[in-house]
Amino acid sequence: EAASANRLAINRNLPYKSGLACENYLVTEAQFEKAVAAITSITPRPEITLDEMPAPQKLAPFSFAISAEVTNGDYEIGSGRFVLLHQPGGQDAWEGEFRCVSYLSVDLEEMMQDDPLLPEVGWNWLLESLSNNGCNLAAASGTVTRAVSHSFGKLTPNADGADIEIRASWTPVISAPADIASHFEGWLQLLAELAGLAPIPEGVATFAKRR
Repeated sequence: EAASANRLAINRNLPYKSGLACENYLVTEAQFEKAVAAITSITPRPEITLDEMPAPQKLAPFSFAISAEVTNGDYEIGSGRFVLLHQPGGQDAWEGEFRCVSYLSVDLEEMMQDDPLLPEVGWNWLLESLSNNGCNLAAASGTVTRAVSHSFGKLTPNADGADIEIRASWTPVISAPADIASHFEGWLQLLAELAGLAPIPEGVATFAKRR
């Protein structure tokens, strides 16, 4: 019960959409628990470490957040966070009752740093990764940013670098709360691909890393 309380950031005072009976609250809480259980059951590849983190409390009555860190040996080469929101009765802007909100940042290869099409390509990568994992979605929105850093002074010996940052939100079109797992898996696959991790051969087991 304690773990469940930490996982769910619930504001019982937020208004419900007209027509939704308050007695249905426990039903929606159970649905959200099933969605969270589906996310936490995912086994990431060895280079990715997952860690549950505090979720935003003012965006929806129910929220859950998890972070992901990608490492190559002792070096972090990418990171991100995935937030699941649930509003009983839905929100007009969402076009549904659940909303996925995500952020990822990955080191860019030098050859891609000056590509003028990078923002558009980065957004398409996100949509394709979700589509390739069998996900249907609605009302997708977000930004793709190229962050470039230059070293000066005593830091000059350090190589200049650049990151790609993708902030995105979308409404998962699902038939059951557990179907949210495919959206989280698709997002993890995008994180791995952008970080340059080699595909895992079919049939090879992965082992989850959590803190």
